Amino acid sequence: MRPTTFEKIALGLSGLTALTIGTFILFAPHAFYASYGITLGEDVNLLSELRAPGAGLAGFGLLMLLGIRRQAILPVAMAVALTVFIAFPAGRLVGLAVDGMPSGSVIGALVVELGIAALCLAAFRRRLWHPAPGLFVAKPTH
Repeated sequence: MRPTTFEKIALGLSGLTALTIGTFILFAPHAFYASYGITLGEDVNLLSELRAPGAGLAGFGLLMLLGIRRQAILPVAMAVALTVFIAFPAGRLVGLAVDGMPSGSVIGALVVELGIAALCLAAFRRRLWHPAPGLFVAKPTH
């Protein structure tokens, strides 16, 4: 089943967001985190720990974008988009509960992530509740 226009928009926005943020973290972590008011310093261990998930996020963004054009990858792209954009705000909400109120720019990122998660849930809802026959459906054995 080909993606609808709404699904393409959701994957496009999700993919571009993840690819842009991930690439920025990977290649310019000091500048990226400075935009949140965070000073990183020169600890190579910390920078490595930040660059690695940045590369992962960029890769997930590419996968989301690839799902727009490649029908075989579409279910994986949707699952990745939902996972990334539900997990990020979930982690931020845990931090809010445990650590307290972060800066306004971090709250802004939370709002954007929640918006993208809502967009993805709305765009992919019919596939989530009515999967295509034969896709990831366990068949009972007799």
